[in-house]
Amino acid sequence: MKHLLQTIKIEVNNKTFVKDPESSALGKRIVEHSILMIHELGFDSFTFKKLGDRIGSNESSIYRYFENKHKLLLYLTSWYWGWLEYQFVFATNSIADPADKLRKAIEVVSKPVVLDASFSHINEVLLNDIIVNEYSKSYLTKEVDTENKEGYFEVYKRLVLRISEMIRELCPEYPFPSSLASTVLEGTLHQYFLVQHFPSLTDCSDGVPPTDYFTDLVFNSIDT
Repeated sequence: MKHLLQTIKIEVNNKTFVKDPESSALGKRIVEHSILMIHELGFDSFTFKKLGDRIGSNESSIYRYFENKHKLLLYLTSWYWGWLEYQFVFATNSIADPADKLRKAIEVVSKPVVLDASFSHINEVLLNDIIVNEYSKSYLTKEVDTENKEGYFEVYKRLVLRISEMIRELCPEYPFPSSLASTVLEGTLHQYFLVQHFPSLTDCSDGVPPTDYFTDLVFNSIDT
């Protein structure tokens, strides 16, 4: 099983990159250290020049992989949602009971992230923190409609669809499955943000994960 997981490649929209960073050692170093630096500096202060200095490579070599840092952020967020989807499918696929399957789905998308040894050049814990703090910068742009049409957010939307289908399966008469599913996925990021920065605005904490809140919210909303 461990060998099988190590062969998995997370598919990312090829429009996010000029050259697939998974295709070379330099590309993987660019991804690895961009995660470390964005986590350290914040996306706004992060530049390709600083990244080049960190990895000992010319800034121009980074542009051979990514058109700009916005595309890099789209790549990282797309990779994260693809990785989460593979966790999601793996964890829920063999569960037959609709209620148990939905509970597991909520747990997978809302539990604290741990390192995944299957992808040694990517620190999923730090990437998750970037998603919590920076993900909105990938779509709060003038180009969001165009980028949406080009499929940049397809995996995120697919995760929402997977959760909404589970809600429909459990409670076909519930009128807002997509709204509830997107609330779970987006709300999880927001709750972790509040825990980090505005703890007085949430009942979640290090000891009370958002999983508890969203499980309660979903099952009370669909009233099963």
